[in-house]
Amino acid sequence: MLWLDDLEFYVGAGGLSRHQVAEVFAGQGHHRVIVATLRTAEEDRLAAAGEDDTIRQVHRDVQAVLDLAHRIFLERRFTAAERNRAGELAGEDPRIADALAHAGTYGIAEYLACGPRLFQEWENAWSRGAHPRGAALISAAVDLRRAGYLAGAPVQLLEEAHITYLEARGGARLRPETMEEAWRWATEVRQAGNSLLQPAEADRVEVFDYLLDVIQRHSPAGRHVPAEVVTAALGYADASQAADLAATAYGEGRYRLAATAYRQALASNIDQHGPDHPDALTSRSDLALVLWALGRPAQSETENRTVLRTRTRLLGPDHPDTLTSRGNLALVLWELGRLAEAETENRAALEARARVLGPDHPDTLNSRHNLANVLRDRGRWAEAEALNRAVLEARTNLLGPDHPDTLTSRHNLAVVLRDLGRWAEAEAEHRTVLESRIRLLGANHPATLSSHSSHAKVLRDLGRLAEAEAEHRAETEAGVRLFGVDHPDVLGSRSDLAVVLRDLGRWMEAEAEHRAVLAARMGLFGAEAPDTLISRFNLAVVLRDLGRLEEAETESRAVLDAQMRVLGADHPHTLISRCSLALVLRDQGRLAEAESELRAALEAQMRVLGTDHPYTLASRGNLALLLRDLGPREEADRLTDPEGRQS
Repeated sequence: MLWLDDLEFYVGAGGLSRHQVAEVFAGQGHHRVIVATLRTAEEDRLAAAGEDDTIRQVHRDVQAVLDLAHRIFLERRFTAAERNRAGELAGEDPRIADALAHAGTYGIAEYLACGPRLFQEWENAWSRGAHPRGAALISAAVDLRRAGYLAGAPVQLLEEAHITYLEARGGARLRPETMEEAWRWATEVRQAGNSLLQPAEADRVEVFDYLLDVIQRHSPAGRHVPAEVVTAALGYADASQAADLAATAYGEGRYRLAATAYRQALASNIDQHGPDHPDALTSRSDLALVLWALGRPAQSETENRTVLRTRTRLLGPDHPDTLTSRGNLALVLWELGRLAEAETENRAALEARARVLGPDHPDTLNSRHNLANVLRDRGRWAEAEALNRAVLEARTNLLGPDHPDTLTSRHNLAVVLRDLGRWAEAEAEHRTVLESRIRLLGANHPATLSSHSSHAKVLRDLGRLAEAEAEHRAETEAGVRLFGVDHPDVLGSRSDLAVVLRDLGRWMEAEAEHRAVLAARMGLFGAEAPDTLISRFNLAVVLRDLGRLEEAETESRAVLDAQMRVLGADHPHTLISRCSLALVLRDQGRLAEAESELRAALEAQMRVLGTDHPYTLASRGNLALLLRDLGPREEADRLTDPEGRQS
């Protein structure tokens, strides 16, 4: 029997692989068994997959090992039957009797190990004149594990990092003991045979597991290890440890910190192995994904193409790592608005993954998910809805309803429902996902902010403008703090806020914000990227509101011409632009031209979106108003809704 106590130390970058497990079982002679222990918080961290196509090779290798396991979930507290069996031994050992007396609060195993007593001792040590420096050393050791630094913490690192915790609790006012006294207290072996910090090899220590368990269980979502502590840990980390620190930061949405750690891992791997080594390519791929998340798609494209070329040459086009690179490249092309290229890459990656890995493999589902995003942006909303529903069902069955990937699928389905004009359904879905993300990821995680933004858009559609403005302002301010003012997600939030300001009649504010976002998107994506054209469209709408009709016409025609080239004549956004131009022509008194544009747009919207879509109804209403101005009252009446109201 091979016993792997705390499995997290044996898997991950450079760790145990599925192939090695198979080799253990394949030996001749005795029956072989591998027994491992793993805390649920550690399993969540190890197996976590980033949103979209950000599954790292390390995560895939870990999941391949975990998939081999037969899980036996051990509750912290004993069941009634287990307590009864323990009670039969209580007369032989007073320690068991004592543990049973506290079994309503603590697990028997943790109580026998004096875990609660040691935790209380740690808490009491913060008292003035007690052992506050020792308590700070323990806090630093716990947080280093939470940050992904799994090896025993170097003594020197703890002495450096503990200052953050000591100062946060009062610093010199606590009258901290000397460093020598702090170490003596923290490493002292207590009566049960355990110490708060346990010496390991080569001037390293490990924190008593129970303390980590308690903090992991009770830390609310969004309460992260201080950035300066993670940065200090990087100073002592090898390539594998830097990658672990980066992966944790990325999963928390701390992309700048993740980029720093991935750059260190990449430099270390190149220095140690060369640029074409698998570890170096994995680090480079991870860095490219963080660059994408940071809103630097051009840099991300360059890195992804480099990794894809190298992996194709070394591993072949159908290797899972090569397909991951292809999926990542498609993700960046989508972000850059190069939708035809993105669809081609996504379909190629999806076909290969389905063939090589199977239709329900997480990587295959990622490709299907990403393809749905591209179809949505290309205006093929019914296809996008069907694909999102299929991926959502598969992810719910495979990963559970609260997995980040499942929530992303549910979020994206709600986005398409909004596109399709089913606003009440979309609002309910967005609200559910938002509540789950706040609970699981914290209020300031990028995915949570994305849910705030999408929910606010639907509130605006439903006419709840004050709520929409408040929600957009809150998520915009949080996004600026996290990413800066010109990050693509922040630009999207600023654009959405400006749209609400326009609806509220604050046209000059809306114009200023639309111009600022347009300039930033032009520099980031180029003049004909879909997001840039949306900003230009929004600016044209506000110019019309302000009565600057010649400017509005110029902008509207430029947007329509570009969308015809980039998106096609029947894309919903192109049709909206055509309607908007018609309204400008109407305001200029060019009624015949306006009628021609509106009729063409309405005919296409009825064919593409259906007769009951809000965009179609709006066009019918606008055409009815125009016809009243022109005189044919009978047709105008037919274009009103069944209750006689203008759309």
